[in-house]
Amino acid sequence: MIGWRVRRPGPIDGGPLDRVRAPVPQPRSGELLVRVLACGVCRTDLHVAEGDLPVHRSGVVPGHEIVGEVVALSPGVRQGGADAFAVGDRVGIAWLRHTCGVCRYCLRGAENLCPQSEYTGWDADGGYAQFATVPAAYALRLPAGYSDIDTAPLLCAGIIGYRALRRAALPQGGRLGIYGFGGSAHIAAQVALARGAEVHVMTRDPAARELARDLGAASVQGAADRPPVQLDSAILFAPVGDLVLPALAALDRGGVLAVAGIHLSDIPALNYQRHLFQEREIRSVTANTRADAREFLALAGKHRIHLTARGYSLDTADRALADLAHGRFTGAAVLVP
Repeated sequence: MIGWRVRRPGPIDGGPLDRVRAPVPQPRSGELLVRVLACGVCRTDLHVAEGDLPVHRSGVVPGHEIVGEVVALSPGVRQGGADAFAVGDRVGIAWLRHTCGVCRYCLRGAENLCPQSEYTGWDADGGYAQFATVPAAYALRLPAGYSDIDTAPLLCAGIIGYRALRRAALPQGGRLGIYGFGGSAHIAAQVALARGAEVHVMTRDPAARELARDLGAASVQGAADRPPVQLDSAILFAPVGDLVLPALAALDRGGVLAVAGIHLSDIPALNYQRHLFQEREIRSVTANTRADAREFLALAGKHRIHLTARGYSLDTADRALADLAHGRFTGAAVLVP
């Protein structure tokens, strides 16, 4: 098969990915072999390629927003029943790939914090290839009514945006600020709007500002500008630590800022009175649980989400990541083998 591996983590313009021919992976016990139909291009893939995240698997194939078709079941995959998989099923493969199931985090429903957790496209080969494997217990049912290209961003951008909304503790009908307006943010904004929130977007990208207006944002301004109202909640999607300060300063009393990225540049010194007093909070977002994924995908099946996705050939995966790094598109990029 054709695939891409991270051979030399470093700046994307230096060519850290190699296009390779490799054997089709063999599923281990309890795993599915999936033919990749589409794979989203996520900023986390960029962090893996550029070395912002430490190497977990040398020469890993990135990609964790995978829409695929099951082509083989290994021994150990349960067959029959409503939650079983069969050859020909359309499935999703997301970031979370494995948890231990027995630690105190898993037992309390916080499997995203499991110390033994493993991730697609970081600990195991992902979807920048023609085939991938996934443990059946972590494969996801996909909502109907979306094309493969439109479904792919739901599997990380959508799921993480959904968890970030939960972490931001947005009250019913509350005012939400969104900092950065890429693939995840434009999905989270629609979920919030569908629930009656008032959404204010801060972004430096003119095209992203236009998209935010089209989706129904109450106001749109520059990345560090103050919104016209005090916010009940905010989500920082841009991996820019400098934006933590204006986001906290824009919060009303008791407001919560959720930082959605897996990587963030350094945060400048906070002023207690200006940024944290009056019970303002800052929370991180660490991966997601399978329950998050299933809840969000069920919601996407009931409420149509508008996706702005740009297709790239698998042969141009390196260019897609470079375009993401340099902000050359609005919304999401998706690889198609």
